[in-house]
Amino acid sequence: MSIATKYNPQETESKWYQYWLDNGFFKAKANPEKKPYTIVIPPPNVTGVLHMGHMLNNTIQDVLIRRARMKGMEACWVPGTDHASIATEAKVVAMLKEKGIDKKNISREDFLKHAWEWKEKYGGIILEQLKKLGASCDWDRTRFTMEEDLSAAVIDVFVDLFNKGQIYRGIRMVNWDPKGKTALSDDEVIFKEVRSKLYHIKYQIEGTQDFLTIATTRPETIMADVAICINPNDSRFTHLKGKRAIIPLINKSIPIIEDDYVDMEFGTGCLKVTPAHDLNDYEIGLRHKLEVIDILNDDGTLNEKAQILVGEDRFIARKKIAKLLAEVDQLVKEEDYMSNVGHSERTDAVIEPKLSLQWFLKMDQITKPALENVMNDQIQLHPAKFKNMYRSWMENVRDWCISRQLWWGHRIPAYYLPSGEIVVANSPEKALAIAQEKYDATLTIKDLRQDEDVLDTWFSSWLWPISVFDGFKDPENEDIKYFYPTNDLVTAPEILFFWVARMIMAGYEYRGQMPFKNVYLTGIVRDKQGRKMSKSLGNSPDPIDLIEQYGADGVRTGMLFSSPAGNDLPFDEKLVEQGRNFSNKIWNAFRLVKGWEIDPKLDGSHNAAAISWFENRLNQALSEIEEHFDKFRISDALMTTYKLVWDDFCSWYLEMIKPAYQQPIDQQTYDKTIEIFEQLLKILHPFMPFITEELWHQIKERSIDQSLIIADWPSARAFDIADIQGMELTFEVVSQIRNIRASKGISPKVELELIIKTTQQDKYIQYQNIITKLANVESISFGDEAANSLSFVIKGDEFFIPVAGEVNLEEEKANIIAELEYTKGFLNSVMKKLSNEKFVSGAPEQVVANEKKKQADAEAKIKALEESLAKLK
Repeated sequence: MSIATKYNPQETESKWYQYWLDNGFFKAKANPEKKPYTIVIPPPNVTGVLHMGHMLNNTIQDVLIRRARMKGMEACWVPGTDHASIATEAKVVAMLKEKGIDKKNISREDFLKHAWEWKEKYGGIILEQLKKLGASCDWDRTRFTMEEDLSAAVIDVFVDLFNKGQIYRGIRMVNWDPKGKTALSDDEVIFKEVRSKLYHIKYQIEGTQDFLTIATTRPETIMADVAICINPNDSRFTHLKGKRAIIPLINKSIPIIEDDYVDMEFGTGCLKVTPAHDLNDYEIGLRHKLEVIDILNDDGTLNEKAQILVGEDRFIARKKIAKLLAEVDQLVKEEDYMSNVGHSERTDAVIEPKLSLQWFLKMDQITKPALENVMNDQIQLHPAKFKNMYRSWMENVRDWCISRQLWWGHRIPAYYLPSGEIVVANSPEKALAIAQEKYDATLTIKDLRQDEDVLDTWFSSWLWPISVFDGFKDPENEDIKYFYPTNDLVTAPEILFFWVARMIMAGYEYRGQMPFKNVYLTGIVRDKQGRKMSKSLGNSPDPIDLIEQYGADGVRTGMLFSSPAGNDLPFDEKLVEQGRNFSNKIWNAFRLVKGWEIDPKLDGSHNAAAISWFENRLNQALSEIEEHFDKFRISDALMTTYKLVWDDFCSWYLEMIKPAYQQPIDQQTYDKTIEIFEQLLKILHPFMPFITEELWHQIKERSIDQSLIIADWPSARAFDIADIQGMELTFEVVSQIRNIRASKGISPKVELELIIKTTQQDKYIQYQNIITKLANVESISFGDEAANSLSFVIKGDEFFIPVAGEVNLEEEKANIIAELEYTKGFLNSVMKKLSNEKFVSGAPEQVVANEKKKQADAEAKIKALEESLAKLK
């Protein structure tokens, strides 16, 4: 089989992805002979297209699932999409607007028809894009949160929790999104630092010519004021107790009340109380039995209760009110002010606190097992630093507002009777039966009016690990019993509470089990300036364009090169360029090996040391890679693999065994090298599936059941650390000689003589053939310094290279001094670690031992350098 000169990712990727699909390699089924390994995808919104966060998240999932498949597990990765109520409804409303259709002018049924058409047309785009990345999901298992069975599960859970007394309907202060015109849960509010103004407004004391000044960021709500509040301990305002004040512009009289909530240090120390438009004011209102006046429409415009500026947007009204106040001399001043303002996570609109009749899920009991089992590490968060954040949220969580004022979503299964009673049931027919039995036998289906609202999107996705396996429809089915609990969840920290915590609640509530064992929290992909990548900022490359330019393998490795769990990824296109270069390096290494002519008569014993070393190094790397995977250090696992392939295999091993120009290689070395290459392809496969599968089949013709995707993952065997360290010393000697050649302008073709001053000759004799070959050294001898020599020091040993002509002693001295200063600095950094009791007592024994060895080597090297320097003085 001829090998192309250049690697062509586009041709390779489409070919092998189709091959994997055609042969069912991604499919999973319950198999008692195998251990299950399950991942459920964080379902992307049907509105979504692939962005850099998806790329990182799904690359990690694919790495985990491919490795599990190679380890002989029944690897099941369930894909799917989320209906995303707010985002999708906004898209459909915008689409209808372009067609000249207003949502208000069509029926719910017509709107939903348009929404389903939109979903069918655009909803699968992101899953198709994931295939370009190489995602090895079981596509036959693709689920959608609003498909029939999953919708039934959502309704069943609502009914069940309502019947348990966990769901209730009530008037509460909620987060209102004026753009989406819906309530939001606390988790869907993103707080941002916003530059605003603090307005100092004069309120006249009733019956006097005196004024009270109040500072507020929201002058547009003064018409909804129902009281002025002072702190009972504030001596400045004792004279105002029991008096009343006049609201500017509308001249309404309101009481002056006392409450120790008021911060005497903020603003002027007085607070205007607007219960309808501030959560804290609402709490004060409850304590003092104050009226609630809501002056805002659902879209954030002023209503008739405002009396002035009716119909104006709240932010325009703010400026106009300030102007009106100034005209009547009741605006004392405006000052710049930075405030923390809540924004809708979906629409980015500024949130309005709003008193609203909504459905809520009680969170006091359902959260308990979800908190306990993360805190005791039954479920592990990676990195563990997120545990404290998780605990804080779970211990302070408020009841979950689960209703949304939308049409796209799971409609709340609550039915209102003419008498005002509410019946909750799975269907109108069941609701009618309950209503007839409980309230009125003469009722008909026409007498029932279903709640107009839909459920929060997260109320469906919190059931995802159970519902994707039909665990509600058929709780004892083969799939749910085999694949649940799932193994690992890979997701972003920003939905730790939206989704992860709630899935854990649902898992314990409905299966009595955790939904997954490990939660790997990725970082946020940021640009070079540290900004989160987003379309609105225009700082995010198109992932599909990156794949076309650099190949999927290049992009996958580029994303992982610097993305440790929980830490943000500072993305730079140079990373994917590095990933593409890695693909090319592997391709060229294979071309080199396959290009060698083989002579079966040749003896390969001279390569025994190189082969022995690489096998030891391979097993050492494998043990490191296993540990990295076990601790969810995916980026570290890739870097260990990268160094093994690029440095150890390509830069050193191939150079050691490479035959002379146009000379053949022996059969034994060639076969062993191909065997090693196959092991490397196996380790690389989860990270770089396409190029590895291509090369696997380039090595030799293989049947379908011999494909790399299902090849055995290599197991780490025992390795000889002394051999590895001996070869590392050899490489250091070679590198120093090459550096001397480069710095002195000595051609690589000139053979050099090497004299080593050491008390341990054996450690060099064993590898002298490799030194002579890689450094082009004619002879190696042991003894003292030769006249007119260039020198270097490694650990405590001195090396001399005799050269023709005079050696520049001053230059040599400068080099030794520089090396001495560097080594002393290195020793200081090691000693800092070793003098840190926390490090010595907490680090693994092997890590501490490695640091002590570094200390000993550095001390020996310093001693030898100082001796060399003394000779030159």
